[in-house]
Amino acid sequence: MSDPMLEIRASFFVECEELLEALQDALQSMSDGANDSETINVAFRAVHSIKGGAGAFGLDQLVSFTHSFETAMDEARSDRLEIGREVIALFFQCADALSDLVRAAREETTLSNDALEGLLGQLTELVGGKETGDAEDAPTDEDLEFQPTGISLDLPGLELPNPETGDPRQEGDTDRLASEDLLRPVGIRFAPTPELYSSGNEPVFLLTALAGFGNPTTACTISTLPDLETYDGTVSLLSWDVTLETSADRDILLDIFDFVDGLCDLKITDPGEQPTETAPQNQAERTENVETPQRSEAVISAAKPEAAKASPPPKEHAPKEPEKTAQSVQPQSSPAATVRVDLDRIDRLVNLVGELVINQAMLAQSFGASGLSGNTKIASGLDEFQQLTRDIQDSVMMIRAQPVKSLFQRMARIVRESSADVGKTVRLVTEGEATEIDKTVIERLADPLTHMIRNAVDHGLEKTEDREAAGKPAEGIVTLTAAHRSGRVLIEVADDGGGINRARVKAIAEDKGLIPPGQELSDGEIDNLLFLPGFSTASSVSNISGRGVGMDVVKNAIGALGGRISILSETGIGTTFSISLPLTLAVLDGMVVRVRSETLVVPLSAISETLSLKKTDARPLGPSTQVVRVRDSFVPLIDLGAELGYSTPRENYEGAIVLLISHEDGDRAALVVDEIEDQRQVVIKGLQDSYGHVPGVAAATILGDGQIALILDPADLLANATGHSRPALVATGTG
Repeated sequence: MSDPMLEIRASFFVECEELLEALQDALQSMSDGANDSETINVAFRAVHSIKGGAGAFGLDQLVSFTHSFETAMDEARSDRLEIGREVIALFFQCADALSDLVRAAREETTLSNDALEGLLGQLTELVGGKETGDAEDAPTDEDLEFQPTGISLDLPGLELPNPETGDPRQEGDTDRLASEDLLRPVGIRFAPTPELYSSGNEPVFLLTALAGFGNPTTACTISTLPDLETYDGTVSLLSWDVTLETSADRDILLDIFDFVDGLCDLKITDPGEQPTETAPQNQAERTENVETPQRSEAVISAAKPEAAKASPPPKEHAPKEPEKTAQSVQPQSSPAATVRVDLDRIDRLVNLVGELVINQAMLAQSFGASGLSGNTKIASGLDEFQQLTRDIQDSVMMIRAQPVKSLFQRMARIVRESSADVGKTVRLVTEGEATEIDKTVIERLADPLTHMIRNAVDHGLEKTEDREAAGKPAEGIVTLTAAHRSGRVLIEVADDGGGINRARVKAIAEDKGLIPPGQELSDGEIDNLLFLPGFSTASSVSNISGRGVGMDVVKNAIGALGGRISILSETGIGTTFSISLPLTLAVLDGMVVRVRSETLVVPLSAISETLSLKKTDARPLGPSTQVVRVRDSFVPLIDLGAELGYSTPRENYEGAIVLLISHEDGDRAALVVDEIEDQRQVVIKGLQDSYGHVPGVAAATILGDGQIALILDPADLLANATGHSRPALVATGTG
């Protein structure tokens, strides 16, 4: 039986990732100039929520740092701290450190205090030397304990009036108040619903937070409590009435209850308003209608922090509508229910769907070989089965698909750290963060993308003085984009630097013996020298580069994902690296073709059209190659059988079947095949682990008859093609 506390702890760290993402978004908006109160509040609430959860699990180091970070954030949102470029840069560094602390807490390790002392010192200096707090300042379990003797509550910072002086405030309490003259009484009625407790929230933290904005007098309503023998633990019966002497406005007080919006009945009444006595009556109604709320055991919050808000209580348990004169927090529309599932279970489901696809293909092929009429009920059932299989596969792939936003946010940190190391001012611009891609692809893309970002900062962008001399802004721009294109995902890393110095690249390659001296190369061929093992243009070893390991690692990693990488560079303008990746590593739509006696699969996304050649369509180009006229242009003719070693080039291509292949960069080629057999969905089986990289081959699959077929990589096939399609001259050339 699993430990429920371990599950709650795991849920906390998942929520931390979501809060860190929200924090990064808010800080980026602030960096872009959006310093409105709501943006700052989003950042503050993210840090505050992480601190609260960390305190519940006794993560002292995390609590201490978030408390200091939260104090600085509070100064900013209270307009006591001017938010400039330096402040935002510090907040970004603190967010990075916070991410490291969360990861360390998840792995049950501790970060070195040396890595945090510098940031803590800057935070203290930022708030004018105010005490930002240590770990012991945070509420402890001992502080939060209270005994249900009578109805007394022992809440930190929440003092009842002193019977002798009548003044509940202690020395230093007025630091949070603007002026004694501005204090006014505010009435707050707070009644939690059962969903507030089940979502992991505690009223004690909310009531404690109120004490930070004034002098509270708190009374708990217990008149609705039944006998212990008849009490149903699933029903919430307690409510609190608080009179708060404060200078804070209503919006600030509402912010305290922001994360329990929809999980409680809340009414805030200013002076002169007459609150309706509904809370006790509501509690009584709950007692009279004690029922176990309907709960779904499968529903677990997993998406955004807002998704943790449960649905409003059943209508018969709902409180009466408060008067219009009172401020009331009303439940918003219920978010879509989500379920948190282990990734291993999803992987197993993906594998099972893959087997289902194979079995469906086997049934369809067996039916076709039986010679039965296509108008039978069996044929109709197989068609429906095929469509159902496709729908299931699409749905499962959608479960695994995730936006690249989290990956892009990690790259923002790489830019900050790399630019600081090389002494450059660099800004990251991201586009297409909502583009979805298979989770496995995202995870395996992190390392190569990190290499590329560092390469852009270190090599792509000029030094500040060189940029200014060239009439460019001192701040360099690195742009990271993602988009769907032709059934694949295209990710680009671009910089506005000086472009590739091709003369220097060629000279370095010759010095290292990577190419023969004096060899004539095109611009594209020189650019591709960057991907050779051991190539580096760095003159010295640094934390970022200079060890001869980089772009070749990137190319191999992208190739292992079934992807391709290309370069486009213009002197003085900048360089763009383009990565083309499959949407998923599990299933693809393919065209099943036959070349000689071999069955092959060509990805359907790469095929723009099919042709049948006439006698005059193929024309010679050079001694051993031919081209095919396609409307207003000529494309190279590639005999697939000859390229793969299945046969020699044909004597005559009249009547040959051609697949017109299109590449993302606009290159095209005509692949000659013997026969097109079918168009179907195939399950991808990787070959990298067993055979390494096979030129022109992306993976393999199992067809409906149990036969194994190779899945071609058209782009790699074109890049390595010889183009030989004239047999006589080929024979002459080989002696």
